[in-house]
Amino acid sequence: MYVEKYNASGNDFVIFHTDKRKNRQDLAKILCDRHEGVGADGLVVLLPHKDYDFEWEFYNSDGSIASMCGNATRAVAHYAIDKGISVNGKAHFLTGAGEISVVVNGVYANTTMPNPRIIREDIEEFGKNWWLIDTGVPHLVTQVEKIEDFDLEIARELREKYNANVNVYFLNEDCMRVRTYERGVEDETLACGTGIMACYVRALRLDTISEQSKVFPKSGEELYVEYSEQKYKFGGKVSKVFKAELTLDIPTFML
Repeated sequence: MYVEKYNASGNDFVIFHTDKRKNRQDLAKILCDRHEGVGADGLVVLLPHKDYDFEWEFYNSDGSIASMCGNATRAVAHYAIDKGISVNGKAHFLTGAGEISVVVNGVYANTTMPNPRIIREDIEEFGKNWWLIDTGVPHLVTQVEKIEDFDLEIARELREKYNANVNVYFLNEDCMRVRTYERGVEDETLACGTGIMACYVRALRLDTISEQSKVFPKSGEELYVEYSEQKYKFGGKVSKVFKAELTLDIPTFML
């Protein structure tokens, strides 16, 4: 069995396609292990679908299932086009958060994200105002005066209390910097697409950022967000890291 590893702004994923539907939570934990597996933030499995190019199964590195992952949409679209599952530089597929469209141009992939839903704007924790925003998965978001002001212990506490990812963002002119503690990885990651979008949605609603903006996650890679024609878009580079044959001793029923 072959898998491929992709990187999208520091978020990394193991990807393969199959026509077999099954629960792969245990497989995700094995493959995503950074010491004894391939090593990744998540596992994405592409499955056939009669109305879309494909449907995905997405698993976090701890085996939990997630409805949506912004960076994974870009990586999986590149994979699908490379494999001929999607054609003409466009991928249209189904996630747990609904249908997703991605345009791929070389190493760049631009995702039209699900419409966000602001759940709460009145959360007060640790001296800050937080918004809870669903951008496919739930995110707590607050603005900080310095991007270094991200306490992982506080983030862990809020993640448990609200069962959400936790983000802080810093604005500098028309540039946003974002840091995210991800549910399912249970640590800070180098980038989180849905977290970036949640921060952008709050800043846009508060009229503190333009409709087109650069964003820099912890990885330092330049990404961009945009709101146009009543759609939220998120884009940046993706890269295929490697293709590998699995030689791990994995029971057949997991594959």
